[in-house]
Amino acid sequence: MDGGALIAEVLRKQGVRFLFTLCGGHISPILVGAKQAGIRVIDVRHEVNAVFAADAVARLTGVPGVVAVTAGPGLTNTITAVKNAQLAQSPVIILGGATATVLKGRGALQDIDQMALMRPHVKWAVSVARVKELVPTLQRAFAIAQSDVPGPVFVECPVDLLYAPEIVKSWYSAKSRPGRSPNLQERALAAYLDIHTWRMFAGAANQPVATPRPVAPPTPDPLGVRDAARALNAAKRPVLVIGSQAMALSGEVRAVAGAVEALGVPTYLSGMARGLLGAGHRLQMRHGRKAALKDADLVILAGVPCDFRLDYGQHISRKAIYIAANRSEEEMDRNRRPQIPVAGDAGRFLQALAQAGRGQPPEGRTEWIAKLRAADDRRDAEIVVQAAAKLSDGPDEAAEADETGATHATNGPRVNPLDLCRRLEASLPDNSVLVADGGDFVATASYILRPRRPLSWLDPGVFGTLGVGAGFALGAKLVRPEAETWILYGDGSFGYSLAEFDTFVRHKIPVIGLVGNDASWAQIAREQVEILGDAVGTELRRSDYHTAAAGLGAVGLELRHPDRIEAVFAAARAAAKAGQPVLINAHLRGTDFRKGSISM
Repeated sequence: MDGGALIAEVLRKQGVRFLFTLCGGHISPILVGAKQAGIRVIDVRHEVNAVFAADAVARLTGVPGVVAVTAGPGLTNTITAVKNAQLAQSPVIILGGATATVLKGRGALQDIDQMALMRPHVKWAVSVARVKELVPTLQRAFAIAQSDVPGPVFVECPVDLLYAPEIVKSWYSAKSRPGRSPNLQERALAAYLDIHTWRMFAGAANQPVATPRPVAPPTPDPLGVRDAARALNAAKRPVLVIGSQAMALSGEVRAVAGAVEALGVPTYLSGMARGLLGAGHRLQMRHGRKAALKDADLVILAGVPCDFRLDYGQHISRKAIYIAANRSEEEMDRNRRPQIPVAGDAGRFLQALAQAGRGQPPEGRTEWIAKLRAADDRRDAEIVVQAAAKLSDGPDEAAEADETGATHATNGPRVNPLDLCRRLEASLPDNSVLVADGGDFVATASYILRPRRPLSWLDPGVFGTLGVGAGFALGAKLVRPEAETWILYGDGSFGYSLAEFDTFVRHKIPVIGLVGNDASWAQIAREQVEILGDAVGTELRRSDYHTAAAGLGAVGLELRHPDRIEAVFAAARAAAKAGQPVLINAHLRGTDFRKGSISM
């Protein structure tokens, strides 16, 4: 076995089904070894999307996603996605190619200090120096990625550890073999390379690859669970907020949902927890979270930090009992310390709390839930009215010639984004996955679309990263090929991953992309224009994105008139069922639905 085959065998034993990559000479043996081991190799058009795809696989399956990228720029291209995975607490393994061990620091192709680059953004960064270290190092990487607070791990794999010994020896021999009259320096170099090569491959044969042991999640503190249950049993106006971290154990999401049902507490879901209770559960509230937290007498944050999304803890009333469950004690105490902290897995905490807190709810709990439900229903009714509004922002169909002489539409029929999202919501099947990648349009959609089941909503998380769409959808569709997978794009964010429609076509990944095209970075323009009076840097064209996707081999559909929404959706679904990726270019009218929503 060469080093690439050894790595592939570890991946296979770890249950890895997909390896995401963009090819490079430094990593070729890993790709070939993975294919021979029965692992599906998926090559993308930009390395950042390989990491996003691996991240999605990790979130949906609980098995760390794996990506292999070549040295230098191949690795630097991943940084945004690696940081996103770190902040989202996703277990991802990044295998980075590197220059040969003997050439490091000597000006070799794509040789940079990769360890210094990666260390701040991963749980563990390690460079392997000998072939016999590949297997134990990679096994340790999987364990670290999944333990305590999950996160990405970087393993640097120099190219001369990946090829067979005879090939590497021939490289070094060709560079160092003395001539007929070798001088002392040449003899010394030859001797050094012989010793270096021997050391590098010593003990490499017959490396056992053990079946990995499950990584146990951190157990919630029993005393904290007891105190939380007592406080909850006495609360008349409790609120539960569940975040992505509570979904870390993907195999237990149904048990977590059952625990929430048993607790009987009004619940707000965020991030990966969206969809935990299905589309219309009586306990799930979708609107007015800030007001509910201010009125509550007890607040439980399960896998949710007090960051900007909760105004750094200011949304929670100072009179309320504040309970927090989190794998990270640092995150649990950030900005505001809970009266009852429970260190441990948030999903396991909810299950333990449901078992410990089986008591008769105090008088007033029913009225509290009814009050929040009424407020939620009123907001939904307001959205229905806004979705039906006749917005006017341009005359009927018109066209102009651009600098190349080609014509493109400038005005004409456009759709109300709220109406568009409401019609998508009405038609979503139970088995669907939604990927959020954008600003204003996607945030609007989040008020309306209701994920149908647990682990069926993917967004970037706290980092707010644009460009996750194609990678997330790629990973999600591979994991759940039977699911109808939608990418909700803003026209700004779509520019990051348009080329991955080529990847979808080549690998037969039939996702459906929906671009909300308002010719603007609207989330930024909304505040910038009002406060500073200038739209500089925020204006886009109403580009023919559907034509660009069609040029890459996908099905491109244009949507301008509201009367065509259902027909376009039907055409998209038919093409996806036939195995073709689809992009819908939906031209939007402007609304003030999210005015004043900028986050800092």
